[in-house]
Amino acid sequence: MAVKLSLVPTPIGNLSDMTYRAVEVLKEADIILAEDTRTSRKLLQHYGIDKPLQSFHKFNEHRARARIGELLAAGKHIAYITDAGTPGISDPGYLLVREAIERNIPVETLPGPTALIPALVNSGLPAERFVFEGFLPVKKGRKTRLEFLRDEPRTMIFYESPHRLVKTLRQLAEVFGPGRPASVSRELSKKFEETRRDTLAGLADYYEKHPPKGEIVLVVGGRRG
Repeated sequence: MAVKLSLVPTPIGNLSDMTYRAVEVLKEADIILAEDTRTSRKLLQHYGIDKPLQSFHKFNEHRARARIGELLAAGKHIAYITDAGTPGISDPGYLLVREAIERNIPVETLPGPTALIPALVNSGLPAERFVFEGFLPVKKGRKTRLEFLRDEPRTMIFYESPHRLVKTLRQLAEVFGPGRPASVSRELSKKFEETRRDTLAGLADYYEKHPPKGEIVLVVGGRRG
């Protein structure tokens, strides 16, 4: 196996969503970097993968990137996995890729699980063009970002935590209008997967009475006319 950095997507819920190629790459790697070694160890054990495991997450990525770069330069094939989904999408990974590129080390990113695409397609909203916003700012810059997106014509995708969902829906309804179509997908690929489609106001009313649990993807229709 040639020296390189491999970014390997992992299941967002259902372990069966792991691809054959992802398993093969992890078995071939010299070192596996993981956002949370405890979470990833369970996945690796499930697929019989026994490789040296090192921690790489948002709290150590700045100081660890140079050390990882040295390992790549020394000829190691390193694979990186996050807790769920594709590394670099609302997860660490960007700095690691930049380190490899700056050292002229090949980078490969495998296709695989991510929460935003299933939620977008399942929403029933236009999917030929869309914008992924990830998590909105929690405090500073939140209102400014919502105002900026008010006239966005493309379908918008957001990640949100369960305890902030109703507040976010209310804020979106205030800025975009209560009748803007939207959907909320949660627990994608898991046993209790659910997608609800309604207006922003309707979804806010529903989840105020039925507090949600699990990972959430919010899809909002773009402005029309």
